Amino acid sequence: MAMFILRRVGVMILTALCLTFIVFFLTNLYPNLEKLAKTQGDFRMSDEEVASYLGRNGYLQPMAVKYGQWLGVVPGFVILDRDGVTRGQCIEAGTDPEDAPRFCGILQGDWGYSTVFREDVGKILGDKLALTGRLMLWVMVLMVPSALILGILAGMREGSRTDRTLSTFAITTTATPEYVSGVLFIAVFASTAVGLKWFKGTATAAMDAPDFENFFLPVLTIALYGMGYIARMTRASMAEVMTAQYIRTARLKGVSFPNVVMKHALRNALIAPFTVIMLQFPWLLNGVVIVETLFNYKGFGWTLVQAAGNNDIELLLGVSVVSVVVVLVTQLISDIGYVFLNPRISVR
Repeated sequence: MAMFILRRVGVMILTALCLTFIVFFLTNLYPNLEKLAKTQGDFRMSDEEVASYLGRNGYLQPMAVKYGQWLGVVPGFVILDRDGVTRGQCIEAGTDPEDAPRFCGILQGDWGYSTVFREDVGKILGDKLALTGRLMLWVMVLMVPSALILGILAGMREGSRTDRTLSTFAITTTATPEYVSGVLFIAVFASTAVGLKWFKGTATAAMDAPDFENFFLPVLTIALYGMGYIARMTRASMAEVMTAQYIRTARLKGVSFPNVVMKHALRNALIAPFTVIMLQFPWLLNGVVIVETLFNYKGFGWTLVQAAGNNDIELLLGVSVVSVVVVLVTQLISDIGYVFLNPRISVR
């Protein structure tokens, strides 16, 4: 098992480097850099002034060198200004250049500076991840148990009326986009036009006061969309297990139906849904963009939209790193869990 994990971690690191380099390359194309220079300076800047700004800030170096500096494996750039002042990537204001560190990248905990929010990228990501993590927690609490119960009930008796009803519900929730269900929930439960007005809170207020009424509508919107997919996978897995030979043997020996389900079928039926559930974490982290924008919940997805829309290169790179790490880590946990849940798989 240890060798299996080490091999998977090695593949993860290589994959992370490849993916982050692709994002770094695309965000550091010259049109983006030119737009950044004019945003931070003046939109009437000439080509020479743009080149001067990019040169002073180290953007005109070779792509591989810039990527290494951003990672923190290549010494940061040092430039002598026209007025004789030494500036550099690792030289903070008021710091003697001789005392400044040579390396200052992601590996050293320096995520850069957001040109839109005017804050350190690391602090922004920490705050926004906490907000989205709180939202994800409540979504998983509602979505996973509900989806598993629906899938198990539907798969226990394939083809029955219960199966058809629950399967139709699961397909309907999955086929309904979040921006449709979200608008409907707002109109029905939070709008005075319909007259219910059950939930007076807002998702924006939930960032400071995570009360039930503040969180319920965005949580319900996300949970319903993801619930259907997990329920269908659970239903298909449960239906397949219930037709297995060892299940029929147990029934012929007189084992009651509830005991057959709980003691023999349930564990094997949860192998496939476990992988699907683990894949919900990266989807929730980046897929809540629509819901966070719709309910004005300023979490990780909202930050991604702001970074991309405002050409905030450092923040966009930070978001990409977090996204890649979450996807790869959840995939590793999924692979390890699959090995433990499936006795037919052996790792050498």
